[in-house]
Amino acid sequence: MDAAPFFSEIADGPDDGAAFWVNADDGVRLRLAKWKTEGSGAGTVLMFPGRTEYIELQGRTARDFRAHGYSILTIDWRGHGLSDRLTEDPKTIHVNSYADYQNDVRAMVAAAKALDLPKPWFLFGNSMGACIGLRAAIEGLDVKACAFSAPMWRIKMSLIQSLIAIPVAWIACRVGKGHVYIPGHDERNYASYHPFEGNRITSDPDGYDYWVRQARAELSLQTGGSSMKWLLQSLIECRHLSKLPSPPLPCIAFWGDQDEIVDFEPIETRMAEWPDGSVVRIENAKHALVLEQPETRKTLIDKTHALFLAALSS
Repeated sequence: MDAAPFFSEIADGPDDGAAFWVNADDGVRLRLAKWKTEGSGAGTVLMFPGRTEYIELQGRTARDFRAHGYSILTIDWRGHGLSDRLTEDPKTIHVNSYADYQNDVRAMVAAAKALDLPKPWFLFGNSMGACIGLRAAIEGLDVKACAFSAPMWRIKMSLIQSLIAIPVAWIACRVGKGHVYIPGHDERNYASYHPFEGNRITSDPDGYDYWVRQARAELSLQTGGSSMKWLLQSLIECRHLSKLPSPPLPCIAFWGDQDEIVDFEPIETRMAEWPDGSVVRIENAKHALVLEQPETRKTLIDKTHALFLAALSS
């Protein structure tokens, strides 16, 4: 695995982070990064980022997990960060199929094995990463437990939007417009232009500024809006996942009561039916719980760590 660029000065993570390149089975080049704890530690957290996110934005969360003794492995999904972009406009978040993200997961697992990252392994997925992670867990990802932050198991929409979204996105793809931005999206990165006031990401000014500083410092890491094909495939994947049983793993899911991006009902429904699952509703919190107020972040990490510990003794 060849070394890849890693902007540690903006990540605010542990000091020993390193990034490298791998190729997915279909040839897409991906950037991964690790923070490896000396010795066996507490195991390894496979960190699945959300839409528009990238490795450096996971730095503080990696630092929080490192404080509990974990090694961490994370990824720039295809179309994100420094991994291969998939459309002529490199700012577009695009995917041909959610099965492609599972190619990325397999590349990540192969890297974890090659790096001899200590077991047991655990999964922590955020937003879109929780959608990808749920599929991976259902298909047998080798982890002892999983935790999901603001899982994108259904995108929040109005009734009218939910009725027309799939047909409109399908038509756009059929007429060769699958690569164009969703209406209301463009090439701009949200954090680069939207002020803190009224943002949909976090209620914490410092957490928002963390992203803003990164967006200004390293433009190459940033993406803009999503494509019509991404929207279609996301809606289809969420619908498919809703019909599948949860995997036989301990799991905890978190959602903020001010989240304007993902719908809470599928989260509550799935976790109520998950045999070894629980759900935590966090008050006064928006979508990006990993960028939220310190007390919210502490709740997220501490409860996740407690679940991972309990999974080892079960």
